[in-house]
Amino acid sequence: MHHFFTDPQNIYEQKIVIKGSDVNHMKNVLRIKPGEHVQICDGNGMEYQCSVEHYEADEAILNILNCFQSNSELSSEIYLFQGLPKGDKMELIIQKAAELGVYKVIPVATKRAVVKLDQKKAVKKVERWNAISESAAKQSGRSIIPVVEHVMNFSEALQYAKEMDLILFPYELAKGMHETKEIISTIQPNQKIGVFIGPEGGFEEEEVVQAEKMGAYPITLGKRILRTETAGLTVLAILMYQLEN
Repeated sequence: MHHFFTDPQNIYEQKIVIKGSDVNHMKNVLRIKPGEHVQICDGNGMEYQCSVEHYEADEAILNILNCFQSNSELSSEIYLFQGLPKGDKMELIIQKAAELGVYKVIPVATKRAVVKLDQKKAVKKVERWNAISESAAKQSGRSIIPVVEHVMNFSEALQYAKEMDLILFPYELAKGMHETKEIISTIQPNQKIGVFIGPEGGFEEEEVVQAEKMGAYPITLGKRILRTETAGLTVLAILMYQLEN
C-alpha cells in the first residue's frame, strides 16, 4: 500500500485532504484511482487507512476507513550528529538513517571536515536533505519524517546534545568491545540518544576531550576502520536491534 504524509490540519472528521506535489505523484505517476487504498501518516504517530474519493485540480480527497497508533517507530529517539562528509555521501547517510529509525539528523561542521558550506549553500543543502528524508520515510513505512536540522559547528552540536540521556561517540582509540556492549546494554525505552560521527578525517583530539567533558561515551565499532558513511549506519543498526528487542 502506498504511503504518504499529511499535516494534521488537513484531517477533517472522516476525510483527509492531500495537497502539493504528492497529488501529482498519486494521480499521474502511481496512477492511484478513486476507490483504491492508501496509507496516510500525520507525522505525530497516527496512521490512517484511506480510500481515494476523488481528485480536484491540486488536491486529493480521501475517505478514512480506519486509524490507529503506529508501531513502526523505535522506543527511543536517536539523534545522529554527522560530521559533514565529501561529495553526496550525506544524501546516502540521511536516506539510510531514515530507514533505520533515526529521529533527527544534525549535520556538524567539525574541524577536519573538508566540506565548507556558506549560509546560502547550507540552506539549500538542508532543504535537499529533508526532501530525501521524507522520501525515505515514505518508502520505509515510517510514521514520522526525520528532520534534518541546520548545519551546526561542533560546540553548537554538543550544546544541542546536552540534555540527552546518552551520548555515544565512536572513536578509533576507544576501549574494547566489552565496554561498548555494556554501554549499549544500558539503553532503555523512551530515552534520547545522541550519536556523534566524525567526517573522513575523524575527530580532532580537542573535540574528543570536549565530548568526554560533556559526558559522551567513547565506543568502538570493532577492529576495522569504517568510513564515515558506514560508521553512523552501523551504530543505528546496532541501536535498532537493541531497541526492537
